[in-house]
Amino acid sequence: MAKAFSAKDAKWLYRTIQTLLNRLQTVGKLEQQWTLSIRSAAEALHTHEWMKLLEAMSVDELNREKRGIRVKTLRDCNLHTLADLYPLTVQQLSAINGISDDAARTIQSLVTSYAAKCKAATKIRLTLDDQSEWATQLVTAIAIYLAGRSEVHACQTYLGHNRQMLTAQLQALKSAKSMLRWLFLSKGRKADAEAAYSALLEQIHTEETAKIDAALSALDTHCSMSAENAWLTFGKDPIPFQTVLEQLASDIVGTDNSVSGLPEALAEEIKTETFSLEGLYCTLRSYQKWGVHYILHQKRVLLGDEMGLGKTVQAIASMVALHNAGATHFMVLCPASVLPNWCREITKHSILQVFRIHGADRMETFSQWIAAGGVAVTTYETTKHLVLPEHFPFSMLIVDEAHYIKNDEAQRTRYAKRLAAQADRLLFMTGTALENRVDEMIELIEILQPDIATQIKKIAFLSTAPQFRETIAPVYYRRRREDVLTELPALTEIDDWCSMTDTEERIYDRACLRKDFTACRRVSWNVPDLSQSSKAQRLLEIVAEATAENRKIIVFTFFLDTVDAVVKLLGDCCLTPLTGAMNPAERQAVLDELEQAPAGTVLAAQIQSGGTGLNIQSASVVVICEPQFKPSIENQAIARAYRMGQARNVLVHRLLCEDTVDERLSELLDAKQTVFDTFADTSAAAENTPEIEPQTFDKIMQDETARIQQKYAQSSKPTE
Repeated sequence: MAKAFSAKDAKWLYRTIQTLLNRLQTVGKLEQQWTLSIRSAAEALHTHEWMKLLEAMSVDELNREKRGIRVKTLRDCNLHTLADLYPLTVQQLSAINGISDDAARTIQSLVTSYAAKCKAATKIRLTLDDQSEWATQLVTAIAIYLAGRSEVHACQTYLGHNRQMLTAQLQALKSAKSMLRWLFLSKGRKADAEAAYSALLEQIHTEETAKIDAALSALDTHCSMSAENAWLTFGKDPIPFQTVLEQLASDIVGTDNSVSGLPEALAEEIKTETFSLEGLYCTLRSYQKWGVHYILHQKRVLLGDEMGLGKTVQAIASMVALHNAGATHFMVLCPASVLPNWCREITKHSILQVFRIHGADRMETFSQWIAAGGVAVTTYETTKHLVLPEHFPFSMLIVDEAHYIKNDEAQRTRYAKRLAAQADRLLFMTGTALENRVDEMIELIEILQPDIATQIKKIAFLSTAPQFRETIAPVYYRRRREDVLTELPALTEIDDWCSMTDTEERIYDRACLRKDFTACRRVSWNVPDLSQSSKAQRLLEIVAEATAENRKIIVFTFFLDTVDAVVKLLGDCCLTPLTGAMNPAERQAVLDELEQAPAGTVLAAQIQSGGTGLNIQSASVVVICEPQFKPSIENQAIARAYRMGQARNVLVHRLLCEDTVDERLSELLDAKQTVFDTFADTSAAAENTPEIEPQTFDKIMQDETARIQQKYAQSSKPTE
């Protein structure tokens, strides 16, 4: 019987399948190679960074304690820094004329000790502003890994499912590659070979194999990724890069403390919580996953992580975990300004269906949610219309910006409590709880875990003591950015002191003498001609510098008139400004536009509107036009840009005028910030809200008015 294919056909098919198997087996080793490359590149960058510290240390450091080391002799041999000495052995050091064996051993011991301290103190971080050779190698290694791991897993799955079959069929086909051998095969062997040929030919034309061919081609492209493309990928979304670093090099990025801040016994209990995150479309950082452990295990909690740490994604992950365990209904209660953001984030990051319960069709959508399940997202104002059916417990109520319901007499608090009474679990979230008085925090905990609220009422006066923090640990958990985001790019804050022009000074003085204190706070921005505004001219310089560095800018001010002045000054490079008059959808549309806008684009915003509830990582330059009355207002505004996902070092410029109320306000704000930082470091709730009270401001302005009156009294200048 003549065979249905030629020996040439058999050789081609055999070679094709064998090549596929060989490539798939090679791919199986890629992931390990990539992780080793990442680890090696991370260590190289780490070494480069801590060696820079040694390079900055003069050999004079060796004689800090007057050990009698002949440092001049070392300098004469061109050994000027500890980095120069670090690679030298005792023998090499003692070979230097004038350095004894004992001195050589002392020098090496000291240098080794300094190096160890530098190494331990140095943590690496990735930023677009440091594209050194070592950072580029690391970013490229991670980019290749991130781009190719899905294809690697697909290839491994294909090989696992088909290797045994393909190997057996190849063995059966092998004898058909030779016409001579074919002549001497038994009928059974020939039948097996023909069946193998048919099966293998069919296999290489399946959609599954076509996808694997595409995956292998994609891997070839990924493995040859350029440094430029790697940095572009990092700039678009740095979070996966930091997550990989955290997983593979936690010891040198300093993010292995995800369980910090909880009593050991409680942490051990929480570790036992197990859950599935299938249906979550993003990768959690280790501290975020630990937050999910805490939320699920403790059931009714207040998550107080600082802004920028991803409280929203922890909440979404908690809902996904509960959904995978059979839960059906969830509700998010939030301010209207962030309602669109919640809806977008849930849809973007999870499999969960979202129902936006707000506006004219709120009751119809509410009924749909009750019938179908999913996540209902609504506002504090809407809660008065929402009455759940009796005996309708839902799985979790998430209350964002929970300090909104700290006042037990407020209507929104009562309506929120009504919903909370029917929820199996409660998650309150706020990034500003530390700013509140202890009794206000107790109000929130009273809703969550009344027993703990009762306990802390008795020890509220100990709010800065470990006993207080340990008592609230089962219900309140807060982590700071510097504790868990050591890889954040640098934050540089600059006070730009401007010298007033004669026009500015005249307008400012008149405002003070008229006791128009609002106009005084708007110093420099309220001149008729902005070319006479020192702050405006400094802003133009900042925007020009930022544009040259491929950055985007956000300008914050308290005053709507100043927003208008900024837009007038900057013209076409400004987007539609964010003001209190905008609805949430309009605000989100502006932020989307900023995301896609070119470098040099400016977003002007009233600080009350743009300073909370928004993510503006696409801007890396923040300008604050005048001092605010509370440090937290500025902190919140800065945190819109300086948060997880920021790929650039963030520059904060405060525009201030000399010899004006700006000076006194800045001094007071610095003092208030110091107090606030002390509380934030040691307490779960600061006892007093740090702000400049109205009476304090009035006293400042009285003193300023008196100063100006005295100035004019001592000169011949007219006051008008």
